Amino acid sequence: MTKTAALLLAGGLALSACASDEDGGDSGSNGGNGGGDLKVGVAYDTGGRGDKSFNDSAIAGVEAAVQSLGGDVDEDIEELSPNEDDSNREELLTQLAEADFNPVIAVGFAYGDIIADIAADYPDTQFAIVDTSVEDLGVDNLTGLIFAEEQGSFLAGVAAASKSVTGHIGFVGGQQSPLIEKFEAGYVAGAEAVKPDIVVDVTYLSPAGDGSGFGDPEGGKVAAQGMYQAGADIVFHAAGGSGEGVFEAAVEAGQRAIGVDSDQYLSASPDQQGVIMTSMLKRVDLAVEDYLNSFADDSLESGTDILNDLSTEGVGLSESGGYIDDIQDVIADFRQQIIDGDVEVPTTP
Repeated sequence: MTKTAALLLAGGLALSACASDEDGGDSGSNGGNGGGDLKVGVAYDTGGRGDKSFNDSAIAGVEAAVQSLGGDVDEDIEELSPNEDDSNREELLTQLAEADFNPVIAVGFAYGDIIADIAADYPDTQFAIVDTSVEDLGVDNLTGLIFAEEQGSFLAGVAAASKSVTGHIGFVGGQQSPLIEKFEAGYVAGAEAVKPDIVVDVTYLSPAGDGSGFGDPEGGKVAAQGMYQAGADIVFHAAGGSGEGVFEAAVEAGQRAIGVDSDQYLSASPDQQGVIMTSMLKRVDLAVEDYLNSFADDSLESGTDILNDLSTEGVGLSESGGYIDDIQDVIADFRQQIIDGDVEVPTTP
């Protein structure tokens, strides 16, 4: 079987021709076909593999689980990406289920409107979706992998305000949506907890329903350039692949940026490493890996959500580069206050 990062068009090469001939196993409400038979289908969000952020974190978790369970990442994983206008997401999930991949993981909330119906059509296949709650959907073979993004973003705001010289920072969101607004809300609240009079510029690259803002590096660069020119000295992005443009703008302006999802310092070029102060870690990799391990050992409780927050280390801040070493005590104090419930982080701006 060959991995693909592009749509297999209907009527083209059938995925079933390259899928395993083995039975997908017992996958009702509790999953489980054993590690050796694990065949994972991955439907990416906008941008697919190579975004150095959200999608890459998800596939890292899949590959880690498959390897630890004795599988082969080249044989036991199938990857599909949506087309340019995101109109074929339903087809991607259906193709993976028809080809007997089990479980099937939908990466991103854009699958939220369709995944329940598809999961209901394939009751012997387990499905998981990142960033969408499934508890009110009544589908026994569907799991929601959700995150307290606002908590990690609060710490990013604490770091930004603590390190800002100008008292002026920025936020670039990929798409105006309730999910990305959680990043904004937490970031602004964290910054204001440190400096109540701080100025926070906010820009979204695309409106609700339009996912193009997650794959627009040039748009990310223009947005960040405007913020730096207006006096911001640190910009946090929650914009997927568009964050590359934010980093380019930071390099050109000689200012700082904050990455998202993965530790983006580790995948950045040397010049960008000089400006990436930290990243708000959203451990999609660990959430996906834990989900697959639960599926393999028959301990999966599907039909519900799995929350990843500060208390589970599902979100947090990276420390690569050493740029926030001097404020670790401040960050740790706020982190504990959030875990203890002494600080309640907003989820809306």
